[in-house]
Amino acid sequence: MNKSFSKLLILVSLIVLPIILLWSFKEVIFSGGKNLPELAIVSDTPIPDFSFINQDHDTITNQDYEGKIYIANFMFTRCPTICKDMTFNMEYLQGKLSKYDNILYLSHTIDPDYDTPEILKEYAERYQNELGADLSKWNFVTGKKDEIYSIARSYLCAAEESDQEDTGGFIHSTSFILIDKEGKIRSGFDSYGNPIGVYDGTSVSSVKELIVDVGVLVSETKRKERDCEK
Repeated sequence: MNKSFSKLLILVSLIVLPIILLWSFKEVIFSGGKNLPELAIVSDTPIPDFSFINQDHDTITNQDYEGKIYIANFMFTRCPTICKDMTFNMEYLQGKLSKYDNILYLSHTIDPDYDTPEILKEYAERYQNELGADLSKWNFVTGKKDEIYSIARSYLCAAEESDQEDTGGFIHSTSFILIDKEGKIRSGFDSYGNPIGVYDGTSVSSVKELIVDVGVLVSETKRKERDCEK
């Protein structure tokens, strides 16, 4: 290949490549942001009103999460299987999302007869001391069993007692649920274009997807807030 032809290839690349890139992103560039990524609304119905007690004996309600993006899950401190992984991954998630000031976390025990605020505080402080969990943004809550199990269904989660000894007497979902500022469940999409719905709190890859999707939701939220101010 002679030098003249090489120079011609470079010149063509410098001209053609920007045109290809501009064409690829034309909808985003010229749409005023209308076609920027947004997450799916998994349910139009907001999470219903709730009132639980956290590890500090404070009453936690919807108002504490009003206007905030938050991530919820269901667990119990005596869990012999998945709960440690879920809580570890929630702390990992919190660390990765620490650059966002408005992200909160909510873990519900499904074993309120044992998981008193004192037990929850001991459990939470273990993750604070060993891993640096920020408990100022993370509530571990307990309450009446029927109310906890009822609201689990609103989060699209299973939570119930079980006769199986290997589960610690309870069955519950491994889900991490992403809630927007309006109290609605949001998620990204799978490879087929369908909403994921909820994220697997025991799966590293699913947690990483959640980290990306939280960023998308934060950007979407800021964009809509700016539009409302115009």
